[in-house]
Amino acid sequence: MADDASDFARSMTIATSGLRAQAGRMRVISENIANADSTAATAGGNPYRRKVPTFSSALDRTLDAKVVTLGKIRPDQSAFRVKYEPSNPAADVQGNVKYPNVNPLVEMTDMREAQRSYEANLNIISATRRMIQRTLDILKA
Repeated sequence: MADDASDFARSMTIATSGLRAQAGRMRVISENIANADSTAATAGGNPYRRKVPTFSSALDRTLDAKVVTLGKIRPDQSAFRVKYEPSNPAADVQGNVKYPNVNPLVEMTDMREAQRSYEANLNIISATRRMIQRTLDILKA
């Protein structure tokens, strides 16, 4: 029975780490979407640069389980979008305005994937809780 309890705890810990990581990923994606059309504060300056979340695995020594964590948030080094808009206050001397290297379609696809991963981890937690409750009900009988 002690092994079952540690298996339940391990399952909950792993799924919870997945929830936290995906929640962090969704925050980064939301920031990218919010800044997709922003321009630089100064003429000819660089606008918002897309951020890319990374994941890393860590060992939870108390449960001897690998968990996932949100790793470093890295800047996407791809080129900015450039549009000729000489009347824009953010335009450089040639009249070009740099826009963020954010593709809203890619961000929305990433957001949906993160949501699905979040929901999958939530389902694991719910199933584990149901198994714990059933175990307790059996022990009471």
